[in-house]
Amino acid sequence: MTARTPVSSCLTALGLSLAMMALPVAAVAADLTVGFSQIGSESGWRAAETTVSKAEAEKRGITLKIADAQQKQENQIKAIRAFVAQGVDAIFLAPVVSTGWETVLAEAKEAEIPVVLLDRDIDPSGKDLYLTAVTSDSVHEGRVAGEWLVKTVGDKTCNVVELQGTVGASVATNRKKGFEEGIAGHANVTIVRSQTGEFTRAKGKEVMESFIKAEGGGKSICAVYAHNDDMMVGAIQAMKEAGLKPGSEILTVSIDAVPDIFKAMAAGEANATVELTPNMAGPAFDAVVAFKENGTVPPKWIQTESKLYTSADDPMKVYESKKDLGY
Repeated sequence: MTARTPVSSCLTALGLSLAMMALPVAAVAADLTVGFSQIGSESGWRAAETTVSKAEAEKRGITLKIADAQQKQENQIKAIRAFVAQGVDAIFLAPVVSTGWETVLAEAKEAEIPVVLLDRDIDPSGKDLYLTAVTSDSVHEGRVAGEWLVKTVGDKTCNVVELQGTVGASVATNRKKGFEEGIAGHANVTIVRSQTGEFTRAKGKEVMESFIKAEGGGKSICAVYAHNDDMMVGAIQAMKEAGLKPGSEILTVSIDAVPDIFKAMAAGEANATVELTPNMAGPAFDAVVAFKENGTVPPKWIQTESKLYTSADDPMKVYESKKDLGY
């Protein structure tokens, strides 16, 4: 994507527009039906995104229809076609992979149904097929994780094992790229093994077990970088079962900021996470309402905010604030 517009700026602009016509916009929102093709529930963060999306829809009086794709693109394509057939007012799509969307999104465009991408991007060649994308800067997230590790280890030699997300997903590609940028120029920090854990705890644990075996029982591993917290929770389990001490003997840094990673921090078994807000739907609903009401075209990218959390940030307090969000 080319233009980067922070969500706060976008929402300010949208807020001014909405304030000028509060009653008409409220009426428009109440009449809207939005179909949401959700990837599935491969992680706690994804479950929270679904829960928060429902709450945001209810707050606005919007009817939200959610289709769980169970991590399969073919299911998402079927869902989008079903939404088009139903004549929904807009479609939200959290794409499981970044390619292969041209035909079905062209069908939605022909039906004059605006599509909003949530959390993940698609191949740039399809940028004319959607209204806007509400996502974080996942390259930035990975870079923050890498920079934290570089600062933490200093001049110490640090062999890193990496748990990647789903192969082909833009967020996995970008979080890897960002982390590599974050450690660039620091020859003492090296990724020695990298493999997909498919964004799940079970697979994260399985892959970490193989890393431990391949690295002398884990003794040569300095740190684990995971593209999401769920894989890291699985990796922590594998380390503990192998007699290792995650959080002290082996550093951990991951992304999403789900509640369970804060429990691990409080227990001294995790070190850092970069937050990915689960509220992508709020800005998306605002953009759709403004577009439907007065033709306001949002920026092509509405960027959400990211934040680094460490054990210094009162992890149990953060856990309490997040635990009821559906993670």
